[in-house]
Amino acid sequence: MTMLPDKMPWWAWAWPSLAMAMLLGSAFGSLSAVMLGVSGVILISTVFAAVFHAEVVAHKVGEPYGTLVLALAVTVIEVALIVSIMISGGAEKSGMARDTVFAAVMIICNGLVGMCLLAGGVRHHIQDFRFEGALAALAVLAALVTLTLVLPNVVSDPGPVFSNPQVLFAGAASLVLYGSFVFVQTVRHRDYFLPAGGGSDEDHAAPPSARVAATSFGLLLISLVAVVGLAKLLSPTLEAGIDWLQIPKAVAGIVIAAVVLMPEGLAALRAARANRLQTSMNLALGSALASIGLTIPAVAVVSIIIAQPLSLGLGEKEQVLLALTLLVTVITLGTGRTTVLQGVVHLVIFVAFLFFTILP
Repeated sequence: MTMLPDKMPWWAWAWPSLAMAMLLGSAFGSLSAVMLGVSGVILISTVFAAVFHAEVVAHKVGEPYGTLVLALAVTVIEVALIVSIMISGGAEKSGMARDTVFAAVMIICNGLVGMCLLAGGVRHHIQDFRFEGALAALAVLAALVTLTLVLPNVVSDPGPVFSNPQVLFAGAASLVLYGSFVFVQTVRHRDYFLPAGGGSDEDHAAPPSARVAATSFGLLLISLVAVVGLAKLLSPTLEAGIDWLQIPKAVAGIVIAAVVLMPEGLAALRAARANRLQTSMNLALGSALASIGLTIPAVAVVSIIIAQPLSLGLGEKEQVLLALTLLVTVITLGTGRTTVLQGVVHLVIFVAFLFFTILP
């Protein structure tokens, strides 16, 4: 954990406050183009505030609970955003959950992991972490993505839409897998997710007081709500831009996933640069699991309640990229030691994902 200031900086509470004020102001009328631009600046600034508060909370509760707090908070907000778009968008948004979840997996496992390994490798040459925890997370991730994003193409007719019983099973299986992982991470095999020495890699700095941690936790929740609220506010402009550029609708899922994951991504990148790759991997892989394990059950229930089809199955191109990602990630994290080479490989796959999404 980077050294935190004794007093909370002004921007840590000012930006979330401005973001909430912007959201309240938008309730009384549409925003002009200039105000939409200002909202974008406030959105990014609030993300940085969320990272600060997440680090305070994580430093207070220690590993691996700190990274779990952020993963759960961000995923709850992601679910709220997807569900709100599904309800307002009708049948046209039946693939929003699939596009967002798949984009989150690719962003995390290739973009975020790649940047962390590259940044850490450039500064520290070789970095170590506990491969037992990484492989446990990858086993759960492989099961989750196959059951929820690949299986609909094979067992449903016509695909890629599950029937109601099938989507309920997929949601229940996702909850069981994610709940089992959380139990292993926090109780049964907690040491798998701690630095190799067995202690916390934050022992050098005194944890914040309970009052400071509680304040930061509250502001973290406010920041995350504000980030998603502003993202939803700006989504019509985003969709209009996508239509104007004549690029696939799946790009909207990438943008939503990137905005929601930005707080965790920045925290993970800073941890890797500080030679705390264990924390970085906990954040990255934990958020990927939470993104599927909590999002799919929630959207499954909502889709049944509002009687809206839920398109989950990936296309052939996306399945190939997903299989490549899982294979390379197992090879990368299987030894517990990484260099810049693995970072470059993951980033190339990530760029390929972006390229073939925009230019299919």
